[in-house]
Amino acid sequence: MQQTSKKREKFESTRAKLLATARAAFAAEGYAGSATDALVARAGLTRGALYYQFRDKRDLFRAVLVAAQREIAAEIERAALAAPEPWAALLAGCKTFIATSARPDLRRIVLIDGPAVLGWDEWRRIDAEHGTALLLAGLEACARAGYLRDVPLVPLNHLLAGALNEAALVLAERPDDADACRAMAVAIERLLGGLRRPRA
Repeated sequence: MQQTSKKREKFESTRAKLLATARAAFAAEGYAGSATDALVARAGLTRGALYYQFRDKRDLFRAVLVAAQREIAAEIERAALAAPEPWAALLAGCKTFIATSARPDLRRIVLIDGPAVLGWDEWRRIDAEHGTALLLAGLEACARAGYLRDVPLVPLNHLLAGALNEAALVLAERPDDADACRAMAVAIERLLGGLRRPRA
C-alpha cells in the first residue's frame, strides 16, 4: 500500500513538473516554438517520463490549456461570489474574465494557440465547459431575478463570449495602458446595460 502511494506521489509530482514547465514555455515561446526535447530537459526529466504522462506534445498542451481555463474560471467565480446581487455578479465576472485572459501567458495559451493547436471544435468544447458555461449561468441568474430583457439566452451567451474574447485579445496588446482597460470596462458595462430590463 505504501509503495502504491509513493508511486502515485511520484506520478503526480512528475506531471505537475511537466505542466509547470510546459506552461512557461508555451506562454513565452508559443506551442510551435516549444520543442519537446527542450521541455523535458528544462523539467529535468526524460522523454519517457513525458510519454508516460501524455500521448504527445499536443496532449500536454491540452492539459496546460485546461488548467489555464480552470484558473480563469476560478477567478471569475471568486469575483461573482463577492458581488451583492446577480447583475453585479455578471458585470464582475465579465470584467474579471477580460482582465485575467488579457494576461500575456493566458492569452497566448487560451485564445491564440488553443484554437490553432487543438482545432476549433475541441477548443470550443473546452471553452464551453470552463468559460461560456459560467457566463450562461450568470445570464440565467440575471433572467431569473428579472434583470434581463426578453432575449434568447443561448445565442446571447455566444455573442457575449465572442465580445469578451476579443476584448481580452485587444487589451493583451496593451498590457500597461490603463486608459484602454478603463475604456473597455465602460464599453462592456454599456453593452450589458442595453440588455437590462428597466427596474420599476
